[in-house]
Parts: sequence; C-alpha cells; structure tokens
Amino acid sequence: MEKVLDLNKNLYTLCSEYSEVKDIMVSLGFSEIAKPMMLNTMGKFMTIPKGAAARSIPLDSIVEAFEAAGFTVENTPE
Repeated sequence: MEKVLDLNKNLYTLCSEYSEVKDIMVSLGFSEIAKPMMLNTMGKFMTIPKGAAARSIPLDSIVEAFEAAGFTVENTPE
C-alpha cells in the first residue's frame, strides 16, 4: 500500500493515518508533537507547512525526510 502524505491535512489527521509521522516529525525538531495534549489541540489546525514556517525549518528538508521514509508527498507549496 502506498503511503501518501497530503500537506493540506493537519498533523492530527496525518498522525492518525500513519503512526510513523509523529516519530519523523520529532526527529526533525518538532518535539512538541510527542506530547498527546499538544497533538490533540494544536495538531488539529497545524499543517506541516505551517509548522515548518513557525520553526524556520525548510519544508524541502521535511519533504525529503518523508520521501526517504517511503512516503509520496502531495500538495507541496510552489
């Protein structure tokens, strides 16, 4: 089964679809996502591109990490 990561979806939804999303995000510097309360609140409106902008982490490096983990990334901003 192909793993598709849609960047328009919020983090809560992505983590619900694929449990490894949380581990990948933590390894990229998003340590707050490991806290259930943060994931259940902020994760419901935060997308990966919004989080990348807030933490000044290049979205390209995040996309590369997910592709290296076997994901197909959709809806990357131009």
